[in-house]
Amino acid sequence: MTAHDRYGPDDSHEKTFPALPPPAGRGFAQTWWGHAWLRALEDSALDRQQVKQGRQYARSGAVGTVSVRPGRLTAVVRDRDGTAHRTDVLVQEFTDAQWDRLLGLAAAESGHIAALLDREVPPELTQDAAAAGVELLPGIGDLDPRCDCDEWDHCAHTAALCYQVARLLDQDPFVLLLLRGRAEADLVDELEQRSTSEAEPPADPADEGVPAAAAFAAEALAALPPLPALPRPPQAPGRPPALDTEAEPPGVDVDAVEFLAQAAATQAYRLLAEALAPAHAEQSPQPPPTWDEDVVRLTAEAHDLRVRSRLAAATDRNRADLHRAVLAWGFGGAGALAVLEQDWTPDRASLARARAALASAWPAEPATDGSETGGAEADTDAGGEPDAGAGAGADADAAPVLRRSRARWTEAGGDRQLRLGREGRWWPYRRTAGQWLPAGPSSADPASALVSLDPDDV
Repeated sequence: MTAHDRYGPDDSHEKTFPALPPPAGRGFAQTWWGHAWLRALEDSALDRQQVKQGRQYARSGAVGTVSVRPGRLTAVVRDRDGTAHRTDVLVQEFTDAQWDRLLGLAAAESGHIAALLDREVPPELTQDAAAAGVELLPGIGDLDPRCDCDEWDHCAHTAALCYQVARLLDQDPFVLLLLRGRAEADLVDELEQRSTSEAEPPADPADEGVPAAAAFAAEALAALPPLPALPRPPQAPGRPPALDTEAEPPGVDVDAVEFLAQAAATQAYRLLAEALAPAHAEQSPQPPPTWDEDVVRLTAEAHDLRVRSRLAAATDRNRADLHRAVLAWGFGGAGALAVLEQDWTPDRASLARARAALASAWPAEPATDGSETGGAEADTDAGGEPDAGAGAGADADAAPVLRRSRARWTEAGGDRQLRLGREGRWWPYRRTAGQWLPAGPSSADPASALVSLDPDDV
């Protein structure tokens, strides 16, 4: 039973999560915001050995029930000998002004509200909030540890608590919002109020109507009230009728037809929500999707293996190519698909911006190979030199050795790669079984994109 199941409106400002079983596989975080939470821990801790021990504690089930309330996480963490420690991690709550800015940004885009209710954190919301001075996700030094073991920095107990909370954030990002000071029920109510007030025009006295005789009089035509506002869209796309005939029509795949009808309804609902969103008229028009993009999108949405097989047969892709395309689509739609399939050469300005981003991500310092880190790159398509860096296998603080080929920076001797999109964002890739596969959503910061490929966290 989750905390969401157990708590009502009277105690919604504190949630308690029972102890989680050991995580399956090696990773603690699966979402990009879960990785950002762990990065805040690992970048803040001065003693990396304590962080590693905390990860082992979390994996062994040493973290008990986790209590979450505004500004504080609390749990009992046990040492290997059974000694129990009261452990807290403090997070700065938002001020009323910060909440006002964040909620205003979320309510301005209907897609943001839908994503939050689906337990997703839209990257665009965090980027817009950061630009408005509201850092939704914690950064370096934002996780303040408190433990009765008397360590003054992050100890194994506070690190174990943070690793366990990363799993809770994966399941429900409202946990992070509760830490910042607001409960889910309060946030949903306020978002609904804000979106309603933006969608509904102010009351017009003319809406009260006019006498019938005056309405038909020629001189009263100009005084008629304006047309009412457009109705609000439904809460979810409708479901088309099922083709539940006793015998299937010859030559018709009923499952495929029903899927296409549902996919069309879902896409129409998505387009309508975008069209009715505030400031939609000021946005640049997007080119219509290509036939190939539509096939990949439909394949990503299809769960029936027979429908997927029919879609695959309609393309020139083999099964492996289609799998890579669907994987990319899930991380970023048409933009991610273009990065997967288009190997382009950046112009001078784009390349200069990329070099500046790399230099900023990893400040220059002496490298193990005698060069300097942070600024150079290897232009393998121009016969250049390798990027200076600490080399494969270095810790997360050291600059990796990256070799550039066109718009792709590959770790020397490793299985990680960064691809630069035409929009200037960085996309992480990992080599698996000899193939480069998309491994996560894009980031404006190359270090943030690369850290999602850290085997300790993935």
